[in-house]
Amino acid sequence: MPTARESLLDAALSALAGLPWSGVRMVDVASAAGVSRQTLYNEFGSKDGLARALVRREADVYLRGVDRVLAEHADPTDRLVRVAEWTVGSARSSALVRALLTGCWSERLPAPSRRTTAAASTVPAQRRADAGVPGPAELLAAARDRACAALEKEAPGADPGELWRFCETAVRLGLSYVVARATTGEGQAAHIRAVLAVVPVRPTG
Repeated sequence: MPTARESLLDAALSALAGLPWSGVRMVDVASAAGVSRQTLYNEFGSKDGLARALVRREADVYLRGVDRVLAEHADPTDRLVRVAEWTVGSARSSALVRALLTGCWSERLPAPSRRTTAAASTVPAQRRADAGVPGPAELLAAARDRACAALEKEAPGADPGELWRFCETAVRLGLSYVVARATTGEGQAAHIRAVLAVVPVRPTG
């Protein structure tokens, strides 16, 4: 069963699907989540706090998806292709993930900002959200570093520089398809796989 905080974030995300962030009202978010406005303010402090938490959650969802793909039993090339595909799919299904990856925030979205008041939230999850969210370069670097760490476990003798370059190439290829979709007849996965055909590691065993 979701916590009140998760229910509020879900309600805010649902409201954002039909309204610009400026049109999303706290009272409506609380009502949709089935909690009081006081509970909402206890969790997030303000609408800006709710915005930061919502964006932070979307960044975390993206990175957890990267971890999930990397944990699948597949060869190194498959893993990197799937990380790139997850990046593309996440950006297409979530306007917030797309904005996080590209740095392009429309007026409809709750653009991330840092907390400006001196008081710190008593809610640990909100303190993390208030600290800010990763920019595009940081988010891609986090995905790349996760891929490098996963593949290094399979081939500890692989050249670190080569491995880094392949993982960096994979996430940046994914981002390129986020920014500009493939034209008719082009296969994004096939293209990425061809570029990554000679990954410098092989599965152990």
